[in-house]
Amino acid sequence: MILGLFFTTFRFMMNILIAPDSFKESLDAIEVCNAIKEGFSQVYPNAEYHLLPLADGGEGTSSVLSYVLDGNWQQIKVHDPLMRPVIAKYFLTHDGLAIIEVAEACGLHLLAPTERNPLITSTYGVGEMIADAISKGASQMLIGLGGSATNDAGAGMLQALGVKISDANGNLLSAGGASLIDTHSIDASPLKDLLSTIKITVACDVTSPLCGPTGASHVFGPQKGASSDDVLTLDRALAHFASITKSIANSSTGSHNINANCDNVEGAGAAGGLGFALMAYCQAELKSGFDTIAEVVQLDQHLAHADLVITGEGKLDAQTAMGKVASGVALRAKSISPSLPVIAICGSVDRDTDSHNHFNNLPFDVVLPSIQKLDKLENVLEGAYPNVAQTAYQLAASLKLGQHFNR
Repeated sequence: MILGLFFTTFRFMMNILIAPDSFKESLDAIEVCNAIKEGFSQVYPNAEYHLLPLADGGEGTSSVLSYVLDGNWQQIKVHDPLMRPVIAKYFLTHDGLAIIEVAEACGLHLLAPTERNPLITSTYGVGEMIADAISKGASQMLIGLGGSATNDAGAGMLQALGVKISDANGNLLSAGGASLIDTHSIDASPLKDLLSTIKITVACDVTSPLCGPTGASHVFGPQKGASSDDVLTLDRALAHFASITKSIANSSTGSHNINANCDNVEGAGAAGGLGFALMAYCQAELKSGFDTIAEVVQLDQHLAHADLVITGEGKLDAQTAMGKVASGVALRAKSISPSLPVIAICGSVDRDTDSHNHFNNLPFDVVLPSIQKLDKLENVLEGAYPNVAQTAYQLAASLKLGQHFNR
């Protein structure tokens, strides 16, 4: 039945939408698009191909949006998680939208494994990126949370924007999440003028609150270098910081509009609590990463004109249905037209027992792994482009053969 639908569609097919995510550690989303087109066009050279690289708000978001928006890359020197100088980049559109990935300034990839220590790492560089974008005329910001090495509840970012966080003796706090246990006062007045005309949207698919068993420290702290004792230390410190924030928000002195009770909002724990600071102090709106990107690139409009949709991601598994690009594309495609064929080309497909039900519920018509042979991981990653191109070619050849038998 499905193949019959494919073959009928392909007799008259003109528009092929290629809308994948990146393949982690091997191909960015644009390269995946090009590989699929390269393979498919060998069989269907006259089809009209529309390349729409996508992301879910994490790494690669700014590159994806730079492909479809008019603007320029900005490079600046900021502080990395250990307060060392590093060059970070962000994309600034001609109409004043700054697209910032926090990993550029506080990413885990900036640290050697032995340097990972969320007790002392800081989001200071993220604040420097925000300040630079404002100085260059940004009126809107899209900030992608993901890949951070930090667990400081965004305190470093706030400090870079001029916020003074002090202990009981009036001394400014040192960098890192552990020092937040000493928070006594917070002067956020510098934000009043700085952010008064700035709209900030945060792309985030993490649902963790700031604190507790499902919070930033417990869920993400260990992968950032935290021991079990460190996790407890950080969780207490972030809870104390949130408590002081509430006290200030509820005080009559309010020199800046602070949103109280953000600590339990889903996403507050993203990027080690950076989501909390952006909501509480910067009035940011947290939105689904994929949905935000889809809206910016007008995915629904592209789907409405497509005869076939090809999406994909590095590994299709049980997590695919949890807000990832491939499933998001398929769900939107089927909501627009249930008969619109959607094919997923992935690096690998993990159909383990635990994910069986998830696979049954995924709205793909066909799912194809692209690995051509068993090999060492480094060779598989290095050969990702030709593997994807070859898989796309075989897919197109199969569809053309099906047309022959469906006449």
